[in-house]
Amino acid sequence: MGERRLRPLRPDELDAEQRAVYDALADPPGRVGLSSDGSLHGPFDAMLRAPRSGAALQALGAALRYGSVLPERVRELATLQVAAHHRSDFEWYAHAPLAALAGLPAALLEAVRTGGPVEPDDPAERAAAAVVGQLLATGDVDDAAWASVVGQLGEAGAVELTTLVGYYGLLAMQMRVLRVPLPPDAPAVGWDR
Repeated sequence: MGERRLRPLRPDELDAEQRAVYDALADPPGRVGLSSDGSLHGPFDAMLRAPRSGAALQALGAALRYGSVLPERVRELATLQVAAHHRSDFEWYAHAPLAALAGLPAALLEAVRTGGPVEPDDPAERAAAAVVGQLLATGDVDDAAWASVVGQLGEAGAVELTTLVGYYGLLAMQMRVLRVPLPPDAPAVGWDR
């Protein structure tokens, strides 16, 4: 990956705009990972570097995680598909445990991680996984897959699903460019494809 390009900012180094973004990210406590010096893990430190776009990005992420019409299992499965596509270690590290807690089967998560067929038993999850797979592979979704996901999740769910793919794709690319590492205690993901 190479050396981290931006040293994480500590809370005492932040200006007022940065502090507002930091506070939005860190409240409630435990919502994002913090280092012992108070700096943010993962993609969140980058949001402090450009606080205006960072605030908008934080708000979008919060809407997708805490105000989404998508079922939790659909949301976490889609997030892991994006993580695997981009080989985003941090996204996988952060979301695989959430997917497991939501009840997604370990074999399904392993298929996502290794590039195997992603074929959930649940019809809504299957329709969403097909849309996410097409979107990541081609940048588009065919009419049949779109009709299926709208039938399962409604128009709002289908639109949110495409937004989620874009959001987590943006974070994955930003973390790659900035060489953001996993936290020191995190296990390696081990991409098999």
